[in-house]
Amino acid sequence: MTVLTTERLVVREWTADPADLARIFDLYSRAEVTRWLNATGLPLTAPAQAADRLALWRKRHAGHGGRYGTWAIEVRDTGVVAGTVLLKPLPGRDENVPTEDIEVGWHLHPDSWGHGYATEAARAVVARELAAGTREVYAVVAPGNEASMAVARRLGMTHVGRRTDWYGGEEVETFVLTGGVIASGPR
Repeated sequence: MTVLTTERLVVREWTADPADLARIFDLYSRAEVTRWLNATGLPLTAPAQAADRLALWRKRHAGHGGRYGTWAIEVRDTGVVAGTVLLKPLPGRDENVPTEDIEVGWHLHPDSWGHGYATEAARAVVARELAAGTREVYAVVAPGNEASMAVARRLGMTHVGRRTDWYGGEEVETFVLTGGVIASGPR
């Protein structure tokens, strides 16, 4: 199911199709991707774990009516899934309890780095969320992840320093975009 489209991308639900599951495994088994993610069960070590990851995402977003999700970023011209864009309530210091703060995030396969896909997909989901009335959207980035910090800046987000409000108190570089207009600059 398509969530939204941009000039070059289709943001859609990840599916249980073998090609999607293979791409989930390929993406989330890579150290160069997962080293920035403090998530239980990563990196994936067996292809069958991709289905478990998909089930986790579906369970996490089941009650959100499509507003929040962990979605595939598909390149329209090629059909290649470049990675993931997510929009969801940030988990608090107790990671089982979501906060009212909304997070945008992105995880791209290395073969899709440097094309502006993260910025383009994130810009679209953030614009949709702000149009729905959300006042602020956050991006939280592992310290040292310069590429993701650059995406947040390209989105027009303001760096507000390191915070420990979310993800069980993990220290993260925090960026925020407040209301109204999202930057439409370079990808």
